[in-house]
Amino acid sequence: MTLSLSSQHYDIIIVGGGVNGTGIAADAASRGLKVLLCEQNDLASATSSKSSKLIHGGLRYLEHYEFSLVRKALSEREVLLKKAPHIIHPLKFIMPHQAHLRPAWIIRLGLFLYDNLAKRTTLSASSGVRFDQLSPLKPDITKGFTYADCWVDDSRLTILNAVAAKQDGATVLNYCKCTHVCQQQDKWQLTLTPVTGKSFTVTANALVNAAGPWVSSLFSSIDNYQAPQQIRLVKGSHIVVPKIHAGDDAYILQNPDGRIVFVLPYEQKYSLIGTTDVDYFGAPNDASISQQEIDYLIAISNRYFKHQISENDIVSTYAGVRPLLNDESVDAQKVTRDYTLEQNWQHPTLPLISAFGGKITTYRKLAEAVVDALQPRFPGMGACATKHQPLPGGDFVSRADLLKQLQIKYSFVQLSVLKRYVSTYGTCSYLFLADCNKLEDLGQDFGHGLYQREVDYLSQHEWATSADDILWRRTKLGLTLTPTQKNVLDSYMSGNNKIAKVAEMVGSL
Repeated sequence: MTLSLSSQHYDIIIVGGGVNGTGIAADAASRGLKVLLCEQNDLASATSSKSSKLIHGGLRYLEHYEFSLVRKALSEREVLLKKAPHIIHPLKFIMPHQAHLRPAWIIRLGLFLYDNLAKRTTLSASSGVRFDQLSPLKPDITKGFTYADCWVDDSRLTILNAVAAKQDGATVLNYCKCTHVCQQQDKWQLTLTPVTGKSFTVTANALVNAAGPWVSSLFSSIDNYQAPQQIRLVKGSHIVVPKIHAGDDAYILQNPDGRIVFVLPYEQKYSLIGTTDVDYFGAPNDASISQQEIDYLIAISNRYFKHQISENDIVSTYAGVRPLLNDESVDAQKVTRDYTLEQNWQHPTLPLISAFGGKITTYRKLAEAVVDALQPRFPGMGACATKHQPLPGGDFVSRADLLKQLQIKYSFVQLSVLKRYVSTYGTCSYLFLADCNKLEDLGQDFGHGLYQREVDYLSQHEWATSADDILWRRTKLGLTLTPTQKNVLDSYMSGNNKIAKVAEMVGSL
């Protein structure tokens, strides 16, 4: 890899492999630019795999008068639902009403705005609801409201943007850190250091800093530049427990401290409960859920649901650090989720653009704005086309139809596995199922429907290098595989990596 990439020149280099970085790479590559993206860890390994996994306008942001952000996010909700029907789907939310927390008229007004701030063609309108004895909520909770938003597999959204960029000619490097940046006459020179291997240099006409929680600290690696602003790190933590209510609806719970917590259906058998929104001052990689946050999430769930949970029920936890604009809000939950772009043209033809803040729902708009800002440097590039381009695997009419097609052609594969293929890969499922005629053709079974064909596909086409890459970011099978099964997968991946390195060395000779 390093031998073939050393001294290569690109139109644009993007530092950061989260959803913003890969979104920018996909947009730029689709317009004909020569793109390189580097990420110090795995793609989507930080904020972009540790969100609440929602494509939403942000109902609670209306309380902070962020009407422009909500309108923009609601518009993008419809766009993304059409772009990625395999990894994004509508989700009905139920909000139990607690009159002492928020009056009904305020909630009705907020939901009216939510329904009408942007054009809504797919999702249903909000309404009131009454709960009976069959409700999973406690008996004293008798009424509430419903509205619609969307669920997203956040890490796959990130990775599929990287795949889209690659399909348009971009070079994507994960586990490859940008360690130094300097100006070399009329171009940027970057030193990149892979986790395994020697450092090498590449050059570019434009540099984009999409490093998320590291967006400000990256400037310490750039000669003669200072960070134009600082970010505020806000930690959002979640717990995963066995499913606490029947059905596929989500719940949005109001807490006396003014915060809200989601209880979301997760991977068929689980409930995902979060988030917490607390200021964070440590290294982004070290973020983890605190005991206080665990107690907080358990308490609010138990305040509303008949089914009571305890810490012993927790199957998994995660904590993500959101890099938000430091708008001097007193409370972490009130910090704006909007983004801003800082453009620096110290050299008249050498742009540096840094993305500060943002939320997963508006990643595509952020990416479009970044690449549009580079128009003066690349006057011949095309117009943005990402609004109407499906993400890889998203070129189908409905999940049900695609599942039927897969069932007919691959009847030997368990229905539950085919359903996972549809919601993970969409039509890209055919890429690793192509010549399979019996179950044995899928190769080694690592457990819970994870077969060698899928593992090899993820290694060869989606940059997976370890069991964690596969089990937590490209799938969520880390919830179900046993420690022994994970070790077997890790051993297999280690062998794959050795074979890949030998092939790489041979290919470089």
